[in-house]
Amino acid sequence: MINSFLDYLSLEKKYSVHTVTAYRNDLISFSDFIETTYQQKSLLEVHYPQIRSWIVALVDLKISNRTINRKISSLKSFYKFLQKTKQIEVNPLTKHKALKVASKVQVPFTSKEINSVINNLSLEDDFISIRNKLIVELFYSTGIRRGELINIKEQDISFSDNTIKVLGKRNKERFVPLLKSVVKTLYKYLEKKKEISKDIEELFITEKGNKIYETLVYRIINSYFGHVSSKEKKSPHILRHSFATHLLNEGADLNSVKELLGHSSLASTQVYTHNSLDAIKKVYNQAHPKGLKKE
Repeated sequence: MINSFLDYLSLEKKYSVHTVTAYRNDLISFSDFIETTYQQKSLLEVHYPQIRSWIVALVDLKISNRTINRKISSLKSFYKFLQKTKQIEVNPLTKHKALKVASKVQVPFTSKEINSVINNLSLEDDFISIRNKLIVELFYSTGIRRGELINIKEQDISFSDNTIKVLGKRNKERFVPLLKSVVKTLYKYLEKKKEISKDIEELFITEKGNKIYETLVYRIINSYFGHVSSKEKKSPHILRHSFATHLLNEGADLNSVKELLGHSSLASTQVYTHNSLDAIKKVYNQAHPKGLKKE
């Protein structure tokens, strides 16, 4: 039953291996709880009070509300699948309300911090420095996700119109424009890459000629920005966040930013408007005749 659902996520919904594994872990955890607590092996006969008792148990384990909501979301999707395949008539989570969570405001890097990292990397001419500079520039100038960057192939780059094809979530393709400065770094990197490997099709490789991997990309960003920023989070996602926030601060249209980020709905993009609203308020208070600067 669980395996059929996981196959559905993987084959029909095209979810990533990482996402499917997360669903699997959540469902097995719930299944073990139901069997241990209620001596019940079938998930087809579960009722909401049993799910509620699982939530209470998770809270007692000091698991955050955010994580609990994610686990319940996995469970809700599972029961929707069972309903869709006519294995159950009623989803026991239909009337469930998510636990309250404190909103997480992610602070973007400033333009000064980003330029500082890029300028420092520009001082070196070796393979690793040029590769890492290109990684930072691509994250900041395109807003792509870490997984998307890792899977870029050389054939995805079009130098004729300076765009790059990105394979996003659920295998959705989008084309993202490249700045001239990034294209310049890209040419330089490809020359260095040829000296290490001419066979591997992925754009980014290690100095040993292997495909780059997620933890290495995280370490690269965390390390360089650790020298210029005191912000708590220094990750590839914060560069994506910076890309969106800075575009909105400069007056970019929300729909355009949505397309560039590869979001399926505006709701996902709107989380980036918090900081742009702060910037708008600042300009408003400085420019309006009755603004704070006048008082």
